[in-house]
Amino acid sequence: MHPQFALLAAFLASGATAQSPAPLPPPLAWSGKSEALIASAGDPWITPAEASGFATTPRDVEVKAWLARLAAASPLVTVQPFGRTTEGRELIYVRASKGGKDRPVVLVQAGIHAGEIDGKDAGLMLLRDIALRGKSDLLDTVDLVFVPVYNLDGHEQRSAYNFVHIRGPAEKGRDANARNIDLNRDYAKVDAPETRAMIALLRTLDPILYVDCHVSEGFDMQYDVTYTYAGWGRYARHRATAAWLEQGFGPAVSQALTAAGHLPAIYPSPIDTRQPDKGIRYSPEGPRYSTGYGDFIAVPTVLVENHMLKPYRQRVLGTYVLLEAALKIAARDAQRIAAAKAEDRASRPRALLTRWTPAAQPIGWIERFKGVAFDTYLSTASGRREQRWLGRPVTFRMPIIGQTPTETVQLPRAWWVPAAQTEVLDRLRVHGIAVETIDAPRTLRLDRVRLVDPKVSQPNEGRYPITARFMHEPVETVMPAGSVRVSADQPLGLLAAALLEPESQDSFLSWGFFPEMLAPAPSTDAFVLAALGDRMLATDAALKARFDAKLRAEPAFAADPDARLRWLYAQAGPGHPYPLRYPIAREL
Repeated sequence: MHPQFALLAAFLASGATAQSPAPLPPPLAWSGKSEALIASAGDPWITPAEASGFATTPRDVEVKAWLARLAAASPLVTVQPFGRTTEGRELIYVRASKGGKDRPVVLVQAGIHAGEIDGKDAGLMLLRDIALRGKSDLLDTVDLVFVPVYNLDGHEQRSAYNFVHIRGPAEKGRDANARNIDLNRDYAKVDAPETRAMIALLRTLDPILYVDCHVSEGFDMQYDVTYTYAGWGRYARHRATAAWLEQGFGPAVSQALTAAGHLPAIYPSPIDTRQPDKGIRYSPEGPRYSTGYGDFIAVPTVLVENHMLKPYRQRVLGTYVLLEAALKIAARDAQRIAAAKAEDRASRPRALLTRWTPAAQPIGWIERFKGVAFDTYLSTASGRREQRWLGRPVTFRMPIIGQTPTETVQLPRAWWVPAAQTEVLDRLRVHGIAVETIDAPRTLRLDRVRLVDPKVSQPNEGRYPITARFMHEPVETVMPAGSVRVSADQPLGLLAAALLEPESQDSFLSWGFFPEMLAPAPSTDAFVLAALGDRMLATDAALKARFDAKLRAEPAFAADPDARLRWLYAQAGPGHPYPLRYPIAREL
């Protein structure tokens, strides 16, 4: 044992515990069969986390050194680079395999939020036991590909004040990368090099199961290992893979966790953490998230959300059990999963749900939700009454709050992207969406979209998101040579819709990719613009109706003569292709 681990293990054996900078509620007592998975002190293959008594988690250099030693000791294990981080660190994955071509793959990633690092230490333990301790049969029909730390730059920015709501390890990484981009909000817009690397890995492996390991926020409860899928199945965009997750994966992994002494559940995403009994939500997801992205590309994807207030040791062991079970379940159902993926990719949805609102009535109930009691106290810090969790189990009836669709868009036959939109075209190709570049002009009748009352939001994930209402107008358009057609009739057609339909909450437009739309039209003398505006209002009834509505709704606009003239000039003729005009056209 490394001397520093021996010292720390002795410290922990003395009954002392690492102090969190934030006083946390008392933990619930726990013991389970999964404790037998921990290596004994002095074991030459003890992992760094085990050696510390799960008080700490190893840094990147320690992880890579341990994995290099394991790969040297076992022909089942190889370590490969697959990209670099924003700061230039090397991203790696570990492949555990018995060899052979075209074997189905289970892809597991840890540390996309680097303070939620349970998956890394569980994965190291599982890899050891597969390679050296008699569990190689897990690889009889499937391969395991394991990314120990996805957000590696954030992982190395350690502090006891990162993720203070999570009980251990002592120091944790950050949620976002070196540019402060949350990688689990970046799958659609692909702004980070880490995201490019992960999407490339997904395209190369095309796994039969994708597992993303996290730790929860929220409220105290008895459940220690929870998991979920896009939309909890009910609102998934691709139905066959969702059905397998609900019917095949969920019951089997829950059984394995329960047998090992854990208390699993579908992740309870709270409506109001201050009043847990208000309910938990089911809702659709967009492709910004790992689970939403997996749904849109028809790869069964599981979000693991271990409970934040459970001790690190307990959470790591629960993750180990879940990952081992995931390999067994995927091997058992490999043909069924492949068929579900093929069915979803052959489907051609004609509509995309883009807006929804909480349903007025619960769509279901959990009759005996296993919660934890709390009371409230007056906080000097906040000046209001705050929760104080008491460490006492309680049960209550929990409503499940679903969603009511409020906006659905019908998909076009295709989208047309100007050659100048290189940022968009680059990302379409990163995602693997099929495109066709025309070599001669085409005259087409296309749906053109104009923004109405756009608003720029506060910066979010490295972008200035835009919200607006939209006017659609069919016009005859000449698309010049070099224009790019993106057909909806392809396996990734639904992902293309989520990225290119302006109403989509994860569209490039929503993320603010087209700032040129918000620049004003060139201006000129007021006497010319006033005469032009008067003529337009006298001859275009629809324009006059929009103008009058804007005057009524916006007193500041109505009182600003120059703003009125600028707005009218931006609507004039084909000479202003940028202001408030979405550059991507829709082929109906």
